[in-house]
Amino acid sequence: MLKKYKSLHKRHQRIRQRVRGTSSRPRLAVYKSNRHIYAQIIDDTQEKTLVAASSLSAEVKAGQVCGNTVKDALVVGELIAKKALAKDIKQVVFDRGGFIYHGRIKALAEAARAAGLKF
Repeated sequence: MLKKYKSLHKRHQRIRQRVRGTSSRPRLAVYKSNRHIYAQIIDDTQEKTLVAASSLSAEVKAGQVCGNTVKDALVVGELIAKKALAKDIKQVVFDRGGFIYHGRIKALAEAARAAGLKF
């Protein structure tokens, strides 16, 4: 189990060497646990989180069954995009956090794109 997390951390560090968020194009960072999914839009130059959403949010919890489904990731993706557009953030850089781009990560990204974010 420890090897799995070390590998995840190494992949994330490789990605973070290339992916940086700026004021004009912040970074959309995604993290998934076994039970929940989290998304943040981060400005790396100021080291600030501009917008955050997760499956623990009240807006998402209203319709969720267990918190680890693709449906919840879709809702979190829409929610993060709506919050970002409200703060006039239209373009982001996607940081998948070392996770493979499929399942919940892919669903979140596609829902954010469909809701108006460009990346």
